[in-house]
Order: sequence, then structure tokens, then C-alpha cells
Amino acid sequence: MWEDTEAPQGCMVEIIDGVITVAPPRGILQNVVVCKLQRALYSVMPEDWGAYQKLGLAVRARHGIYVPHLAVVPKAALSATGHVTPAAAAELVVEIASMGSAVHERTQKPAGYACAGVPLHLLVDKWAPGGPAVTLYGEPEGDAYRTLSAVKFGEPIHLPEPFDVTLDTALFPAG
Repeated sequence: MWEDTEAPQGCMVEIIDGVITVAPPRGILQNVVVCKLQRALYSVMPEDWGAYQKLGLAVRARHGIYVPHLAVVPKAALSATGHVTPAAAAELVVEIASMGSAVHERTQKPAGYACAGVPLHLLVDKWAPGGPAVTLYGEPEGDAYRTLSAVKFGEPIHLPEPFDVTLDTALFPAG
């Protein structure tokens, strides 16, 4: 059904908690942040891992197929056939909230990723209630994560092993 859903050109289709959602093309802010993150991650990732945009991740326990802004997955876990990879194969997922997607990005998708056992989830949220923020979640248990770190845009945030890299969020556009 997900593969057969027709959406306007450039739009993204996801299934979140069993509901098909269609999102507009990703904005400039989202693309710039993803570019900065990919550069930093590729400098520390093992050669046999990739940082993928628009990779469909199957979250079976939540009846979903999520398409994070960035997913770090060992290349061996990717399927040569089909369009989705089990979310459990991801080492890190990155979601970048937009005004229209904030509810999904802050609540439903983290619950799905935690349920799937994704070890690290990074949320970049320009629209956070307290101002633009970056939050790193980890130690998934059930459908919840523990907050490992939360910083305002402009402050550094450290990703633990297997990445062991500090990200400079001052490079993220706030406007």
C-alpha cells in the first residue's frame, strides 16, 4: 500500500501508527542540517555503514514505515530488493521537525524508533516550545527513550559511541 500511494511529485509518504501521511518536499533548513550532519558522521562512521536520506524504515510494532531525514545503517542490513529496511537495523535516526510535522517528530516517531530498538535518535527542532533545540535520545525501553542530552541551537551536542563525535549546532540555520 505504501509503495502504491500516489503523492504529488517530491512529496514523501510515510505510515505513522497505521495512518498514511503525505509531507511536502523537505525545506532548505532541513536539507542544510542533513548536509552538515552527514559530513560530521561520515568522518567517524565505519566504512561499511551509510548515512541515508529518505530510507524507508519498517516499524512493525507501530504499524509504520517511517522515512527519517537521516538514518545511519550498516550497508549489510539494506535489502537489494524492496523499499524498506527494518528500523532495528539503524544505529541512529535523525528527524528534523517542521511546523507541520512537530507532533509526529516529538511523540509518535520517537516512540516507534524506541519500540524498534534504535539505539540513538536525534531530534532537531527549530519549533521546540523553549526555542530551537537539539535533543539526543538513547537507551530505548519499550516505546520510550531516555533523554541523553538537550541543547539550544548554537551549543555543541555529543553523540556517544559508536560515533563519539561532537556536533556543532551553531552550523544549523535558525532562520
